[in-house]
Amino acid sequence: MLIGLLSDTHDHLDHLRRALALCQQRGAELVLHAGDFVSPFTAEPFWELGLRVIGVFGNNDGDKLYLRERFAGVGKLLRGPHEIELGGRRIVLLHEPRALDALVASGRYDLIAYGHTHRPEVRPGPPVVVNPGECAGWLTNRPTCAVVDLATLRAEVLDL
Repeated sequence: MLIGLLSDTHDHLDHLRRALALCQQRGAELVLHAGDFVSPFTAEPFWELGLRVIGVFGNNDGDKLYLRERFAGVGKLLRGPHEIELGGRRIVLLHEPRALDALVASGRYDLIAYGHTHRPEVRPGPPVVVNPGECAGWLTNRPTCAVVDLATLRAEVLDL
């Protein structure tokens, strides 16, 4: 199973659409979003492509209730950190990397995905640690996303 990883879209719909299309072209069946969607209208590109999403809220997400409402049916948004099991892998998804070292040391996860820093990172495992960087590109002028093959735990950061 291949999954897409996004974070820090910050309302940049063009980059979000490009990232989702790229993930879909690579064969992603699902997208994990590590927070900072910001506005509820960011659900639209997911609906347009029919790409499911599981996300956690970030520190810049505004109306969480309406965000959840707009994403209902195409995915779900949760408080992080959120544990998921996909493709036989234990995954934790979070926005801010406050407890990252403790999560790595815990030995509980195969994949840890986070955002917030706007800087892409792939740390080989176990566990594999991935920050897909900022999809929006507002701060770094480098919009990125990532894909992870859950069978091999190979992660790749993709420039948009």
